[in-house]
Amino acid sequence: MRLQKYLAHCGAASRRACEAYIAQGRVTVNGRVVATQGTQVMPGDVVCLDGREMRPEARKAYILYHKPIGEVCTASDPQGRPTVLDRFRDFPQRLYPVGRLDFDSEGLLLLTNDGDLAQRLLHPSREVDKTYLARVNGDVPIDAIRRLRAGVPLDGRLTARAEVRAIRRTGVETVLLVTIHEGRNRQVRRMFDAVGHTVLMLRRVQFGPLSLGGLKRGAWRELSDEEVAALKALS
Repeated sequence: MRLQKYLAHCGAASRRACEAYIAQGRVTVNGRVVATQGTQVMPGDVVCLDGREMRPEARKAYILYHKPIGEVCTASDPQGRPTVLDRFRDFPQRLYPVGRLDFDSEGLLLLTNDGDLAQRLLHPSREVDKTYLARVNGDVPIDAIRRLRAGVPLDGRLTARAEVRAIRRTGVETVLLVTIHEGRNRQVRRMFDAVGHTVLMLRRVQFGPLSLGGLKRGAWRELSDEEVAALKALS
């Protein structure tokens, strides 16, 4: 089995992240640093990440977490901020987030030790829909909504077509549902910036077939077998 696939199978992270770990020299095989992608792992080999032996985990875990504002989606943070994994330090499996939510955003976050599934879900070719509830300053006109739907320029290229629907207007603020399938950095916030409005609150309420529902901030639950099957059908 290729080294990056083996690490993902052990729950280290997504396959893409494991490739980065290898390139950074953080992975050893039988005590020797291996920085070559595609290295084959043979039965009996001892593979370590940051000095910790990695072994395939028998049980795969799939967690739906309502990330609150004020947590970062990384295993550790150089600034000492709380991470989404702090609540899972005593969990039997080593979990990793599938994708990210900004520090100042909240909502549905999938956590798992199934690195292969995470890699497939995050691959751009899968075009997994992500739906956000956005509270935005001002009265967002229909012309701006049409521009968001058609695509606005970010980093020199248009965003992909999006579903955008206003569900409440107060005259001072507009609440909208926004569905995208791209994963650019702070994309929804930057899309509204591009049409002259600032996002005041952003909550992810759906990821593919998964819905946040009434799960409270900071709470989590394991996915049902049906939900796991629906995720795997996407990938």
